[in-house]
Amino acid sequence: MKTIQQLQSDYSRNGRYIQLALPINTEYFIPVDDSVRLIDQVLEGIDYRELYLTYSSEGRNPAVSPKNLFKVMVYAYSQHIYSSRDIEKACRLNLAFMYLLHGEKAPDHNTIARFRKEHLSPCIEGLLTQLVRLLADAGEIRFENLFIDGTKIEANANKYSFVWRGAVEKSEVKLQEKATKYLKEELGIEHIPDYLTSEYLSKLWSDLILMADTQGIEFVHGIGNRKTEIQRQAEAIEDFKDRQKKYEDAKSTFKGRNSFSKTDKDATFMHMKEDYMRNGQLKPGYNVQVAVESEYIVGVDISAERSDVLTLIPFLDRLNSNYGRNFENLIADAGYESDENYDYLKRKHITSYIKPSNYEYSKTKKFQREMEFRLAMEYDKKKDTYTCKAGRKLTYSHMRTKKGSTGYVSKIKVYKCKTCKRCPYYGKCYKGIYTKTIQVCETFDQFREESRKNIVSEKGIQLRVNRSIQAEGVFGITKQDYEFKRFLMRGRENVRTEYLLLAMAFDLNKLHFRIQGNRLGQALFPLQETA
Repeated sequence: MKTIQQLQSDYSRNGRYIQLALPINTEYFIPVDDSVRLIDQVLEGIDYRELYLTYSSEGRNPAVSPKNLFKVMVYAYSQHIYSSRDIEKACRLNLAFMYLLHGEKAPDHNTIARFRKEHLSPCIEGLLTQLVRLLADAGEIRFENLFIDGTKIEANANKYSFVWRGAVEKSEVKLQEKATKYLKEELGIEHIPDYLTSEYLSKLWSDLILMADTQGIEFVHGIGNRKTEIQRQAEAIEDFKDRQKKYEDAKSTFKGRNSFSKTDKDATFMHMKEDYMRNGQLKPGYNVQVAVESEYIVGVDISAERSDVLTLIPFLDRLNSNYGRNFENLIADAGYESDENYDYLKRKHITSYIKPSNYEYSKTKKFQREMEFRLAMEYDKKKDTYTCKAGRKLTYSHMRTKKGSTGYVSKIKVYKCKTCKRCPYYGKCYKGIYTKTIQVCETFDQFREESRKNIVSEKGIQLRVNRSIQAEGVFGITKQDYEFKRFLMRGRENVRTEYLLLAMAFDLNKLHFRIQGNRLGQALFPLQETA
């Protein structure tokens, strides 16, 4: 009967009958058409000077060269491996990862996590920009048609760690009233600021402590000890100070948002498409914006905005800063439509292919019934009046302005009818007590009509079909195939680093599949011919 050999940490010493093996070249075991070879070759052409500058010139050299470690990270994301411990394990056991290390020692998980957080964050966007330029030099990207879409991805934060702005503001108002009353009645302070800051309360508390020390009063605690008046006052002010400081810190964290998470203060509570609890509960997350051209991700932006409309202009400015140029056409869904966005595209000479928010609804019979009287109105440009279906005039009343959250001002013209009494269409056209009023934003209507004409053209139809394939396809692939549905890191910059790594992995996988599928140079999918 065979016995178990000696138990020890070095298992190779138990292999008595294993033949001596010489070092072998792992390259021979990698198929010639494997994506790891392509990733190694393409990333070799990138300039890593910014990455190396993140390391200190003093001290020892890193155990693994930054260039090879970056290749390992990109390849790991391309293989749907995101955890630093799983990447460490792959580097020790997977031949493809050994191939990318080029004989260097496998990094541990601490090295990988530190590299991703401290060294990649400052330069990862520049590395993606270089990759996109390489693809452009190869004829894969033309900087012509930009497809943009957004999605919500859950943050690495506790879903019950929410802080709401409304609750903070209400609590602060109550605290201000209570503290003001206490200062007047208990301390007898006459001149009290309208707004009690934590700094002001901290000074009062320090004065009380100093007064107690001067009088030789010791603060006591515990059962049976009677507190002095000055101790009770100091403890009350200290409580006000601490609570006010907490509210001030929360208000400075919101930065225009309505909520944030205590465990990831950059995360905002949003509705997620992946509602695994099936109760519509808000969860901490980020609004991820992706720009795609020729099936490749050319830009990524991480936003705290819950809607997409306010993310477009900062995203396009970021892309222009990275590449020093604008794309010719912008294709996006109705979530990006606004007067400000249309105006921005016009000034930047970018052709808009944004689907109007009422485009699908306008093709229904319900819309035609509801808009029967508005569509029947005739506009007289010379007299600046509208004539309704009953022949009554709606004359120009006044101009009102609407200021958005970004400061953009829209001009809206208001038209009023003199009277709607005894109108044969009263109750159908207008049901109010006063006379009918319509509001017209001429610039927005003009921009919307131009965009509508663009999307219904033959080119526009092809671009809209490709948007659903390319832009929405990115999220379908990354969420379902790559199983990337939740961030691992915390903080906006770290989250951006994560998704930029995923974008580079996605692009290199896409290049690999296009090479193997003989689809190089295909910028758009053609429309299918109908019988």
